[in-house]
Amino acid sequence: MLGDLKVDLTRSIGLMQATAMVVGTIVGSSIFVQPSEVSRAVPSFWGMLLVWTVSGALTWFGASVCAELASAFPRTGGVYVFLREMFSPAAGFLWGWAMFWSMHSGIIAAIAMVFARYAATIVPMTDAGIRVAAVGGILALSGINYVGVRPGSAVQTGLTMAKIGAIVLLLALLFGGGTLAAPAAAGAVTATGFFRGLAAGLFAFGGWHMVTYAAEETLDPERTIPRALMFGTAVVVLVYLMLNAAYLLVLPFDRVLSSTHIAFDATLAAAGPAAASAISVLVIVSSLGAISGIILAGPRVYFAMADDGLLFRWMGAVHPRYRTPYLAIMAQAIWSSVLVLTGTYGTIVSRVIYTEWIFFG
Repeated sequence: MLGDLKVDLTRSIGLMQATAMVVGTIVGSSIFVQPSEVSRAVPSFWGMLLVWTVSGALTWFGASVCAELASAFPRTGGVYVFLREMFSPAAGFLWGWAMFWSMHSGIIAAIAMVFARYAATIVPMTDAGIRVAAVGGILALSGINYVGVRPGSAVQTGLTMAKIGAIVLLLALLFGGGTLAAPAAAGAVTATGFFRGLAAGLFAFGGWHMVTYAAEETLDPERTIPRALMFGTAVVVLVYLMLNAAYLLVLPFDRVLSSTHIAFDATLAAAGPAAASAISVLVIVSSLGAISGIILAGPRVYFAMADDGLLFRWMGAVHPRYRTPYLAIMAQAIWSSVLVLTGTYGTIVSRVIYTEWIFFG
């Protein structure tokens, strides 16, 4: 085992893979549910678009800061390294432990449950079957990342390209087949409602910083990571604004308010049931892409913490053949699976949001 700890990680993540990781980890399943959450907080056509614009701008500014820090500290660990170097080892330690027990493992579990629920619209499953499918997705993608960062990043890139292609198709269907719906009368927009909507919008943009966790496996990280952050975040901001405009184009605003699967409802209105059914496949692909990116990123933080003596030494073990932090990947997969089997989507997401805002607030 001690010999394993001396094996170095291998650099194989280029600009395309890093950008795919940024896009893939942001565009998970939130954009297919969060617009309705935003509209309920901000019951106004223009207010809703303003929330998404401000959310995108804040995300881009955050990515700009993260890009500068990634250039200054191009080490595996990302935000953990930034907090440790700029504040104290204790701050980095708290971030890393919160990642494992709540933030990253929790969001893996939550997105896996969304994946399984949409899979159940194609292959009917009981609640137990949905949980088993979610665990199966976690274990399969963890296994791919276990056997090498190159296969893991290749899967991430492929899923992200498929996801972007599917979203482009969705936009074409909505803008091409949609007719301007009669908007409902705008409700009152309050400061409290605006900030509630902003929190919901920012949650949909979460995950952009995860590419920094794999800095030591990135080719020329001082240049690659900042470029991937800037380009990837800009792509997502544009896609999110276009999707929200498309939703509002084809659905009456009161339908946007009440929808629990807005992408399905919008496509049904614009292009019919066959196209709407295909949205389930889109959400499945999107969810798998997000899970893959998070699985790839998280264990690199645990690896860095173990290397600094702030976590169990075995979490820093690198596989002698595959050159990946394999024990950290396994530990994350097991704990995420436990969360799937013992929790609900709502409780897991609430726990993730609460923990993240302790740091981001």
